[in-house]
Amino acid sequence: MKRIFVSGCYDIIHAGHLQFFEEARALGDHLTVSFASEDVLWHHKQRRPAIPDEHKKVVLEGLRMIDEVIIGTDNDHGLDFKNYFLEAKPDMLVVTEDDLYADVKQALCEQVGATYHRLAKTPPKFKPVSSSGIVKWVKAPTESPLRIDFAGGWLDVPRHSRDGAFVVNCAISPMVSLRNWNYEKRAGLGGSGAWSLLNGENGIDDEINLGVGWQDPAVIRETGLCVWRSGQAPKLDFKRSGEMLIGKMAILWTGKEHNTPGFSDHERDYDRIAQASVLARDAVLEESLTKLADSISLSYQVQLSEGMETLPEIANSIAAKYCGGGHGGYALYLFDNEAARNTAVSQNTALRAIEPYCR
Repeated sequence: MKRIFVSGCYDIIHAGHLQFFEEARALGDHLTVSFASEDVLWHHKQRRPAIPDEHKKVVLEGLRMIDEVIIGTDNDHGLDFKNYFLEAKPDMLVVTEDDLYADVKQALCEQVGATYHRLAKTPPKFKPVSSSGIVKWVKAPTESPLRIDFAGGWLDVPRHSRDGAFVVNCAISPMVSLRNWNYEKRAGLGGSGAWSLLNGENGIDDEINLGVGWQDPAVIRETGLCVWRSGQAPKLDFKRSGEMLIGKMAILWTGKEHNTPGFSDHERDYDRIAQASVLARDAVLEESLTKLADSISLSYQVQLSEGMETLPEIANSIAAKYCGGGHGGYALYLFDNEAARNTAVSQNTALRAIEPYCR
């Protein structure tokens, strides 16, 4: 009888595990599966398993391709099953090609004369998952805010960051979900940051790798009316709930998508962007709608000088600017009172009211 041995955490059993067990079992006549105990997981990874050891053992024992299940309790990295292996002397230790403990496992096999066998990861019939990915998915929120920015856009792009400057933005409602996205896409409202959050991801590294900045996932995760320090990574200077903005904001769809990565290195006046960001910071600190309007107007002048089209005039608005940096998407309009905002929205079907969101 040829005895096959595999090991892992198998914290949340998924189709990828079943495929691995099937392929390993096909190499012999008897399959033993070992998984790291709760104590080992805590000792090496400082986390608890998704289910208690006894339950996990029963689940694995119920799989038709598995003949035996053991719980690894040794504290050797990657070899929590070491004592069992030395005593039982299986014929073959099977691993996936991305195994992290190849060296120590091969050395253990040599001690007992076992074969060390790598299995190539064959493409599954559907999108592969991991236990950690499942945990992220389960913990992800069902809804997310989007965001509008008042000043400092582009200063969150690491290569364009400036000492002493800021990024001032606000998380907004209505909320979005993976099933209900009641805004235009590619619209300058931080949709990629919301998408990352809803899928259980951080999003900041993804945005920077795209060649853009970190402000979208940062404010969407933080929520509130936020002032960030311009820099290589998000650093919150301070935030407010956004009460000063209730009833005073609306957005207008310009009719065309924007493309932030495509415009990230266009020529623009970063000195004036930084100036607007400092003014916006003071506005939030003092809760001054007038100063905030001035910072928005200054940001808009920079956008116009970059070649963006002039925005439509909306009666009674006190300031306006594009929400994103990609020559399209939504534009923000600021009003000094709720009645003026609501009147403008009722008179313009392309204009929709938004509110600050702070959890």
